Amino acid sequence: MPTCRRKRVLLTEPSPALLDALKNDPNHEVFYLEETGEIFDNYEAYAARMSFYRMKQFQCEVTGKSGLDYFQALESERQEARTMHSRFPDQLKAAVLKAVQWQVMGRLDHLVEAVYDRFKDRYYPDEKVYIDIKGDKYLARVSQVFSPKAPASARSPVPVASTSTASSPLSDEPVAIHKVAEDLKVSVKDSIALDDPSKYVYQVQVLDEEKQPGFGKSHEKTKGKEASRGQWSNAQLDVRCNIMSRDRLAFSKSILRRFIRDCVDRDAAVASPWTVKPAIAARFGVSSIMPEEIRLGVEAVKKGEIDKRKKVWEDKEGPAQKKRRQIAEDKAEKEKAIALAVAEQRQREERERAQQKQQQQKVKEENDRLVAAEKKKKKPVRYPTEDLDVVLGDKEKRAGIKLKRPVPSKLAMPFGEDQKTNAMFLMSWNFLVVYGQPLHMSPFTMDEFEGALRHSMIEPYCQLLGEIHSMLIYNLRTVPFNRHSAILSLMDLKEQRGDGELLGVTIEQLTAAMADVGNNWERAPLRHAENREGWEESLVGCLKDHANLENFPRLREVLTRLLFAPDHSQDPSSSTAPSPATSPAPLRLTTPTAPGQLYHKLPPKDRVAILDFMCTLAVSSKAIHAHMELCEEQLTALRKEKIEVNRTKKQYLEEMAALQGETEGGANGNGKSEDVTMQDSSDLSDIPNSDNESAPPSKAVSARRTAAKEREAARAKATSLKAALAERRRLDEEVNKLERKLEGIEREFRKLLGSIRVKPLGRDRFYNRVWWFDGMGAASLIGGGGTVQYGTGRIFVQGPSEFDREILDRREENIEERRRVEEGPEGMLGANEWAVFNDLEEVQEFVAWLNPKGVRELNLKNQFTKWWNHIAPGMRRRAADLNANARIPEARRSTRKRPDAELLREPYMQWTNRKAVNGS
Repeated sequence: MPTCRRKRVLLTEPSPALLDALKNDPNHEVFYLEETGEIFDNYEAYAARMSFYRMKQFQCEVTGKSGLDYFQALESERQEARTMHSRFPDQLKAAVLKAVQWQVMGRLDHLVEAVYDRFKDRYYPDEKVYIDIKGDKYLARVSQVFSPKAPASARSPVPVASTSTASSPLSDEPVAIHKVAEDLKVSVKDSIALDDPSKYVYQVQVLDEEKQPGFGKSHEKTKGKEASRGQWSNAQLDVRCNIMSRDRLAFSKSILRRFIRDCVDRDAAVASPWTVKPAIAARFGVSSIMPEEIRLGVEAVKKGEIDKRKKVWEDKEGPAQKKRRQIAEDKAEKEKAIALAVAEQRQREERERAQQKQQQQKVKEENDRLVAAEKKKKKPVRYPTEDLDVVLGDKEKRAGIKLKRPVPSKLAMPFGEDQKTNAMFLMSWNFLVVYGQPLHMSPFTMDEFEGALRHSMIEPYCQLLGEIHSMLIYNLRTVPFNRHSAILSLMDLKEQRGDGELLGVTIEQLTAAMADVGNNWERAPLRHAENREGWEESLVGCLKDHANLENFPRLREVLTRLLFAPDHSQDPSSSTAPSPATSPAPLRLTTPTAPGQLYHKLPPKDRVAILDFMCTLAVSSKAIHAHMELCEEQLTALRKEKIEVNRTKKQYLEEMAALQGETEGGANGNGKSEDVTMQDSSDLSDIPNSDNESAPPSKAVSARRTAAKEREAARAKATSLKAALAERRRLDEEVNKLERKLEGIEREFRKLLGSIRVKPLGRDRFYNRVWWFDGMGAASLIGGGGTVQYGTGRIFVQGPSEFDREILDRREENIEERRRVEEGPEGMLGANEWAVFNDLEEVQEFVAWLNPKGVRELNLKNQFTKWWNHIAPGMRRRAADLNANARIPEARRSTRKRPDAELLREPYMQWTNRKAVNGS
């Protein structure tokens, strides 16, 4: 039986409900586990049991192999059992099983030793053995066994006896052989004295040469032996056990142990006997009914073992029963004496109770005071710590720290409160800008992208729309697709739900209109010089082969709007418009039309859905994968370059520190030397120079020489100091260059890392994610001449993920109440909801609201500090661009037509693709 954590795995018994159903409802459906024969009432129990069996935690009880599932362990045990039973001599099985039946032994190893010692020199008829003849071993078969009780002179060949008897030459009744060995109660020494195995005579027949071990070897050294071995072939010999032996693969302690363990079992009770399994006992004729004398012996052993353990327990736990009773009586007498003393004590206690009550009150007050003091002496919190554990104290509030976060706007998102469309819009823009190099597209701002998606006129032509779709179509030509997958998906929908109408068009009409549109999309030339003419038809063909209702749920509605136009009565441009008093009729698209004439009427929401679908597919293209691998290589090179630059910068700073100490020491020393020189010169001026007066000439010459040496030393120090200052200025310039180089490396690192995985700036205390998408991939933060560039020019805030939301919900404190206080009801974002900060002042207030005592907000604040020189100028430039283009603010998102000249001045209409490939 396989084991799990050293315990045998027990099979699940049928539940009482199943047993009752067996009687009352035989047709009751159940779940049957065929491998083990277990039955379950429900699928959950069946699946749980099957999952348990499939875990790699089981062990084969026979071989000891671990790390198997239940079925592998069971198969391993069965295979080993088959191998063992095929090797173990069949003639020994019944005798061994009779010997171990009803034996009381604690360890299986002791049982194996006892059996092996009795049967190692005892052989049975029809058993194959090895006999030693003149130093060579021959394989032979035992034909007959002669008990020592039979006289040797009367021996004659007789037919083969059973496995436990031999024929007597004096009578036809079989003589029992080796019966004493089957009784393990008899010691080994006594069993040899009663039935000596060395006195048995065995008539054996040597087997043919072909069956002998080593027969057929052609080595020259064995040719002589083969001739001598052949003379013993089929010979009949009488031998004793001293020259007989068994194959070690057939009989040894290890295989005997495996045979006994496979055939016997034992209860878990104390002193339980080893019993042969019923099926095996019936097969080999072993009695399964315990004889009375054995039962009494087992009970006696069991009782002795229980008494032994009971005595050990009593000695361990306490005295015997009599001693315990005496102790109880002594205890009762003492209790009586104590009761009298207690009565007297109570009277004294009543007199003192009033005084004690007063003292207890004082002690309680003192304890309360100590507890309050202990609370004040709490171990100080080490910051930064978990953000939600940071609570603002009175000191911070008096210091004027901002308590409430500025509210990010949901309405200011490109698509208002349509969270799903906003998420697809942000993902599509980020993908197109980040992978501008493999897509051959120049970067564009998010405002330009939004303006292009809202462009609703065929003329003038919007180059940004045509380039985006054309580049994605070229990219998707390398992605595997299934031809006509959209049509097949629509036909499946028709079979399931019928051919209902959507916008007045049935599925049959839609598939018929799709049949002749965009069939050559993977080879159609969409040339840049020709304004990507025909990209709308190629878009429909791409959707036909790549999309289905599962990966693009809005497929039917989008294709209907791209292939069918409304009739003239519903055309918004027609003169007959419905009156305000009447509600507009539902839109019906009945006129098949080319996609090039209808894309401009497609709602921006559907355009975003199309681009999101195409970008999701393009991620798996070869061009995108190759670009990501290239970015990984460049990132590795940048990391190495950054390490070298930092190492050089550190070396320069150390040299500057050394020069700083040298210049400071030189300046102090130079000042002292100048003072000495001036003092010496004034002394020399007082020396009389008249001819009438005389002075010691040696003293004057010595003074002049000393002054000259000091002036020379001062000039040398000044020169050295000047050189040190010049070197320090040079090193300072080098450090500034390295810092500018590090800033460039950081910008390049952000661009490359954004091409592999887009990460937020960080998270605030409530796990809201803060995003700044500028400077990633093909976009750059610095333009030509050092001008500021921006992609979004704003900061986006996304609500916590589902996982982070669960973390918030597991907090013991009321997080929702705290969020209402610190974020405001209008500022609380749901899971994955989007909002935006458009004004720089709001971002500054948000940064001021962040508490650096929290781990997440400290990291977020550091990121803002690191990139603030790019965030703030980008937001200011976007605000200036919006003000410059806000001539008619109320008409920016209007559907009313404007003159072409005014429309062409829109930023998204002025964008050109400088990276476009002019070929097809």
